[in-house]
Amino acid sequence: MSEKILDAEAGRASHDLPPAANSAQLKQETAASSPLSTTACSTNSLTDSDAEAEKRLVRKIDFTVFPVLFVVYMLSFLDRINISNARIQGLTDDLDLSGNRFNIALFVYFIPYILLEIPSNMIIRNVRPSLYLGGLMFFWGIINMCMGFVHSYEALVALRFLLGVFEAGVMPGIVYLTSMYYKRHEFQTRMSFFFCSTLVGGAFGGLLAYAIAHMGGLAGLAAWRWIFIIEGAVTATVSWCAAFLIVDWPEQCQFLNAHEIAFLKKRLTDDGADIARMDTLNAYAYKLILRDWKIWLGSLIYMGVGITGYSTTFFMPTILKEFGWTAQSAQVHTIPVYAVCAVGMLAAAWASDRVRHRYGFVMVGVVISTFGYGVLLSQSASPQPSAYPSSEAKYAAIFLAALGGYISTPLALAWLSNNLSGHWKRAFGSGIQVTIGNLAGVVASNIFIEHESPAYKTGYAVALVMTWIGGLAATALWVLLRRENRLREGRVRDGRLTGDEVENMGDHHPAFRFTL
Repeated sequence: MSEKILDAEAGRASHDLPPAANSAQLKQETAASSPLSTTACSTNSLTDSDAEAEKRLVRKIDFTVFPVLFVVYMLSFLDRINISNARIQGLTDDLDLSGNRFNIALFVYFIPYILLEIPSNMIIRNVRPSLYLGGLMFFWGIINMCMGFVHSYEALVALRFLLGVFEAGVMPGIVYLTSMYYKRHEFQTRMSFFFCSTLVGGAFGGLLAYAIAHMGGLAGLAAWRWIFIIEGAVTATVSWCAAFLIVDWPEQCQFLNAHEIAFLKKRLTDDGADIARMDTLNAYAYKLILRDWKIWLGSLIYMGVGITGYSTTFFMPTILKEFGWTAQSAQVHTIPVYAVCAVGMLAAAWASDRVRHRYGFVMVGVVISTFGYGVLLSQSASPQPSAYPSSEAKYAAIFLAALGGYISTPLALAWLSNNLSGHWKRAFGSGIQVTIGNLAGVVASNIFIEHESPAYKTGYAVALVMTWIGGLAATALWVLLRRENRLREGRVRDGRLTGDEVENMGDHHPAFRFTL
């Protein structure tokens, strides 16, 4: 890296991270690092007091950043899927959701949800995340309440569309925001903890729907209406607190003092965020983003393994009811599934961060889901699918299918985030991944066909195929990342350092190392 570039970086008033000291030292450190590291991690030389200070800082970030975002996404997820609980409480009959009308009501949500995710990440990059996410939360809460007062299928579809508009920025925004506070190999455990909010939302939604079912007739309103009204009111109320509690970007945050912010930046610099910058959004940056095969493969992984989560949340209450259980019993039986998934997901995340590896754990989830879908598909070959396999066996298979999906999904998000560096690279990369990944929701909304009940041959078969598409994409990503690390270790990519945009290359910089 030339002295001119170093001088320019040293003088830049960046809100990201300070520049490296010099390129000679950088290359020496890089040569000593492993393929799973970034540049040399200077935290290895921390004194005992520095190490303790780092632990205190990480704990402070954990307890400040995550609790409120956990609640925000839990309520977002709950408000997205409560239509599945409302369905078995009379929504279908009252609004005449016969044929594929229910599927359309699910599907229409994803049109704005997918289209607006990348633009939303461009907005949040330039505003205060606390106000932006808090505002979105308030509006989707109001829309959810309004669904409790609809009297036509058309009105329900319109409100589901608006719900997608205001929830679109939540997931990519949270992933982007939290990634700016943690080292790469701290991020997976946090991301899985964050994803547990969906499981808590699913379990709590089933329990809450069970309780609300006893409110049917109160004020002349059916039970399904109260599900929307109560859950929407809770979200709109909590949004006011969230706007004050959600953290902003590290350079804007109020909960860290100046010394802690400097220490935070140093930690991220040691993790490779300094050399792999992308602070300027220009034609060169757009080219690197759009040509980055990591983003497209990571998006395909997320879409493939993510279909299980959508299928589970949208259709599990209906599937369980068709085992012969009452609506209330079916909702209660969803809770153990979510609980097991939460434990499995956190265990896999902890192990993945511990060994600093992602691919193997993604594939473990794929294989577990395969066993579950295999059992569920076996009922399609039986002339009496409701009798064979038994309800107990099918219930166990749902545990397996869901567990595998929930292990792999947060890993897919964290894996790509680990391998993207630079503000704009992460903003676009996470937005593209979540956008493409949520096509799984479009697919899941339309594959569980009413006339195939209770076997749902198409639904389970498509989910299994997509899960393995994700698995194959993960294998391709692992192979290519491993190859690229070897090329960089062999100095094959050092020719990139001669260009004018060396300080805006992001993870394209040859000193950056990828997580496998």
